[in-house]
Amino acid sequence: MGKRLTTYIFIALLLGLVVGLALNTTIGDGSAPAQARLEEIAGYFSIVTAIFLRLIKMIIAPLVFSTLVAGIAQMGDTKALGRIGIRSLGWFIGASLLSLGLGLLLVNLFQPGVGVHLTLPAASAATGVETGTFNLKDFISHIFPTSMVDAMAKNEILQIVILSIFVGVAITAVGEKAEPLVRAIDALVHVMLQITDYVMRFAPFAVFAAVAGKSTCWWPPVPFWTSFWSVQVCPSVEVWRRKRPA
Repeated sequence: MGKRLTTYIFIALLLGLVVGLALNTTIGDGSAPAQARLEEIAGYFSIVTAIFLRLIKMIIAPLVFSTLVAGIAQMGDTKALGRIGIRSLGWFIGASLLSLGLGLLLVNLFQPGVGVHLTLPAASAATGVETGTFNLKDFISHIFPTSMVDAMAKNEILQIVILSIFVGVAITAVGEKAEPLVRAIDALVHVMLQITDYVMRFAPFAVFAAVAGKSTCWWPPVPFWTSFWSVQVCPSVEVWRRKRPA
C-alpha cells in the first residue's frame, strides 16, 4: 500500500495543479469579481484539506499513547528501558544536529530566493503566531501534564510522552495484575494503526484539494515549472556563475 499511496499522492498533486490552473485560466481575467470567484472555489477545496488535517490531529494522541505504553510494558525491565531511552535521546539529538547542519549547508550553497526581490513585511507586522520571551520555568513545567484528559484533548505531545512513560513503568512494576490492561492497550495499538491506515488513504484527496486550491488563486496564471525556475533554478545558477573562477 505504501508504494501505491506515494504514486497516488504524486498523481493527485499533478491533477490538482492541472485543475487549479485550468480553473484559473477559465475564470480568471484579472478583475475583482473573477478573483473573488476563484477564492470562493479555493475555499471549497480547502474543506477537504481541513478535514484531512483534523483526521491527522484526531489520531495523534491515542496513537502515541498506546504505542509508547505498549512498548514500555512489553519490555518488562526498567533497566533496559533506561538504556533504550538514552540511546533514543542520543539518536534524536544526532538527527537534529544533522538535519540542522544539512539545512544550513544547502541554504548557503544554493541560496534560494536570491534575485527574486520579494517585498519583506515590516518587523512589527502581525504573523498570527504567538511570540514571547523564553522562560525555562514555564518550559519545564509545561512538559508535565496537569490532567491525563487535558493532555490528550489538547494533543500536547510532550505531556502525552511523559504520561505514557509513567503508565508504562507502572504497568511493568505491577506485573501480572496488569496483564489485562496490557492486552487491552496492545489491542488499542492495532486499532489505531488500522485507523491511521484509513486516514492515510485520504491523503491523495487532501493533496489534490490543497494544490488545486492554491493554484486556482494564482493570477496571472503562471505554470508551476516557470515559478520553480524563477525562484529556485535561476538564483542557484546565478550564484554558481558568480562563484565560478574566471
